[in-house]
Amino acid sequence: ILSTVQVIRKNRQRYVLGDTAMQKMAKSHVFLSGMGGLGLEIAKNLVLAGIKALTIHDTEKCQAWDLGTNFFLCEDDVVNIRNRAEAVLQHIAELNPYVHVTSSSIPLNETTDLSFLNKYQCVVLTEMKLSLQKMINDFCRSQCPPIKFISADVHGIWSRLFCDFGDEFEVLDTTGEEPKEIFISNITQANPGIVTCLENHPHKLETGQFVTFREINGMTGLNGSTQQITVVSPFSFSIGDTTELEPYLHGGIAIQVKTTKTFSFESLEMQLKHPKYLIADFSKPEAPLEIHSAMLALDQFQETYSRKPNIGCQQDSEELLKLAASISETLEEKPEVNYDIVHWLSWTAQGFLPPLAAAVGGVASQEVLKAVTGKFSPLCQWLYIEAADLVESFSKPEREEFLPRGDRYDALRACIGDTLCQKLQNLNIFLVGCGAIGCEMLKNFALLGVGTGKEKGMVTVTDPDLIEKSNLNRQFLFRPHHIQKPKSYTAADATLKINPQLKIDAHLNKVCSATEAIYSDEFYTKQDIIITALDNVEARRYVDSRCLANLRPLLDSGTMGTKGHTEVIVPHLTESYNSHRDPPEEEIPFCTLKSFPAAIEHTIQWARDKFESSFSYKPSLFNKFWQTYPSAEEVLQKIQTGHSLEGCFQVIKLLSRRPRNWSQCVELARLKFEKYFNHKTFPAQGSNPGLLHCRQILYHLSLFWQSPKRPPSPLKFDLNEPLHFSFLLNAAKLYAAIYCIPFTEEDLSADTLLNILSEVKIQEFKPSDKQENERKALKDFEVLYVLLCNKPIEHLKHRVQSDIFKRRTLAVVEFCVYFAVALTGFIRNCFEYERGKKRLLRVKKVGLKLNIQKSEIMAPGPITSWQVDGETMETVTDFILGGSKITADGRSNQSILKEISPKYSLEGLMLRLKLQYFGHLMQEEKGTTEDEMVGWHHELDGHGFK
Repeated sequence: ILSTVQVIRKNRQRYVLGDTAMQKMAKSHVFLSGMGGLGLEIAKNLVLAGIKALTIHDTEKCQAWDLGTNFFLCEDDVVNIRNRAEAVLQHIAELNPYVHVTSSSIPLNETTDLSFLNKYQCVVLTEMKLSLQKMINDFCRSQCPPIKFISADVHGIWSRLFCDFGDEFEVLDTTGEEPKEIFISNITQANPGIVTCLENHPHKLETGQFVTFREINGMTGLNGSTQQITVVSPFSFSIGDTTELEPYLHGGIAIQVKTTKTFSFESLEMQLKHPKYLIADFSKPEAPLEIHSAMLALDQFQETYSRKPNIGCQQDSEELLKLAASISETLEEKPEVNYDIVHWLSWTAQGFLPPLAAAVGGVASQEVLKAVTGKFSPLCQWLYIEAADLVESFSKPEREEFLPRGDRYDALRACIGDTLCQKLQNLNIFLVGCGAIGCEMLKNFALLGVGTGKEKGMVTVTDPDLIEKSNLNRQFLFRPHHIQKPKSYTAADATLKINPQLKIDAHLNKVCSATEAIYSDEFYTKQDIIITALDNVEARRYVDSRCLANLRPLLDSGTMGTKGHTEVIVPHLTESYNSHRDPPEEEIPFCTLKSFPAAIEHTIQWARDKFESSFSYKPSLFNKFWQTYPSAEEVLQKIQTGHSLEGCFQVIKLLSRRPRNWSQCVELARLKFEKYFNHKTFPAQGSNPGLLHCRQILYHLSLFWQSPKRPPSPLKFDLNEPLHFSFLLNAAKLYAAIYCIPFTEEDLSADTLLNILSEVKIQEFKPSDKQENERKALKDFEVLYVLLCNKPIEHLKHRVQSDIFKRRTLAVVEFCVYFAVALTGFIRNCFEYERGKKRLLRVKKVGLKLNIQKSEIMAPGPITSWQVDGETMETVTDFILGGSKITADGRSNQSILKEISPKYSLEGLMLRLKLQYFGHLMQEEKGTTEDEMVGWHHELDGHGFK
């Protein structure tokens, strides 16, 4: 069971992985050998992810070389010759106090009894010779169930990753995506039956996947059945034999069924000769096999000479080339030996490239999570990532360029040479944003020596945000005692602990047009590279425009869940960020959201819209009104002189309905329930029984309420219903927060709420009268005048709280989430959606856009958002608040009833209703011209209508 703090730390990851995977992860024990730079990256990610226990193992002592590869080691560890695992133990453990981290320094060799590994679900090896890897892999495979095995290595600018999860490894969900829901327009009676989707709604399924059906009318035999599909087109797919079923009439939804998939892995011994690998760079499809043979040659070289090839040693390079040629002949595909790969592997193998280790460490730790959770498709089975482009500029490299100088950059120098090291040290970097990706960037800068030059070089970082509790499981430079401190300052201090030579200037400014006096053209021209680690597209576009104007290169990146991207923008070489636009996200039409919510996403969006309107938009409008007109005397004066006051109507509503105590908050919440889930359903279903009867005729004959439309049903309030109670309680709490009204634990009891509700008068639903509403609107100023005259002037100056979400307290988070969940549940009940037990997680997952740590190692993540205690909630779509022009008020309903009688043909009846319910909508959305509307009226004349 997770504590409250753990829930806050892990909420985003929970939405990506799901409860089942999180529970498995929370029970997992992992053994990790090798605390060099790569091993430390993996350990950091696993502890942040929240496995149950991690054992870090190493037999090596700290050396000066490690300072440029291991971001948790310091010079004192080198001076005191500490064991690497023991030196980093405390630093790793403090990343997450809920993970039990231990260290081990027992020797691992051919005589070691490996039975101690039985308590682990996954074993990860780094910096271990191949013969020991094979021995441990064989042991892991022999256990029942098999222990998942992962090995990873970084040799200079070359890296590899290997996974073996046993002969049969079941994956519960290969993609992590939500099951697709497809609305059906037709199903044929054939063998095989062809299912056609609604127009312009592609199914996005793949052949071999499974779907289940529900809500089909006519061919009801398919409801509840599971069928394997074959894709026919983007809008249709075939299923089994439907010839024996009843003919399809209308409606129906096909829902993708997530099925387990079994992956089969081979042992390390077998995979050495028959490698199955993932191509990381499709411009070099032959590279993985060539690197595979070269790496095996390096393994054999180490086994023979107990060392790696010396830097720039021609003799060692030739020896490695011979070994590679010999090994290539033993492989099934017998790849040609690539001289350049072997040469540079020999030249740089002793070195270590920190960004490459960060990338491989991110992938490796993700594979560990896959191994212990059974979530997402695993790596089958090799992955090779290289950075050979770094040395392509060396046509005739000089050995002295790569030799060690006795400082912390020797491992890096062995990879890229001293000249490039000097260039890195003299760089001026501007980093915008200091979240998860910003922390990773700063860590890499420190290890690379960026901005450490004696005369030149500086890292400038800016971020206006403060550290939140939920940041701690992704932004690894921050600790619990840093909460509510500035991100940029704190990250700068933490980076200096990794490399005290770093010159870093931390700011708290936003990068926008308002700060151009600080980040001027002169500032940009002094920067060598600008790097964005931002969470919104608008800021990215602004920074890109400044880089374009000043001809500065820009590095951009982003993540979403387990997916990520990077983009390198170079002046005069690549297109700019603003030169391309992402496809627009599919928006939900307001009319659909208001009257015909067809999918679960519609109900969630509807709930978010109501939530935003009640607890953010309207309070903000109220405060803006009093900022514009700071005194009640001024407002009275303007009313008397006939001035138009913007926001007057909303201010009137808020003033007249403003609660003064807890009882009135509960009353307001109860009235909202009646409005949303009872009264609002009558116009949609037909408030007049006669019109409702016509609607029923229309339902049977012209199928107005066909898929995806659903007829709503009013709900009757019941305090004993958990969802009703949740809505009432959390809505009242939010109103109390908005209006600064205190409440006690006793106020929250069911008995207290029942006593309050007994005094609340609920009026019967009456259809609104448009003319009456217009008359009331004309009296807005008069009403406001009376309110101002009758209320104490000083009391009116008290503002409502429009920014309660920025308080970042757990209580506010709970109010917000459970209110939204209740809203969503009710609207689903009104429109008779299939209900399940996972509504809470589904609402929070769809409503939030989320990241987890491993993808942020590879690339940063864009999320246009505002913060609720660290939970990133996507900005609500700006729907038209005035609503659709379609009306079903009492007056117009009666006029329709006067026109309808048995003498009119059904065709005429259908046409009249078509005009009533679709005319204004289509005209508003520019789907129908005025001439077409006139044509409809002429048709009506022919059927006896006025």
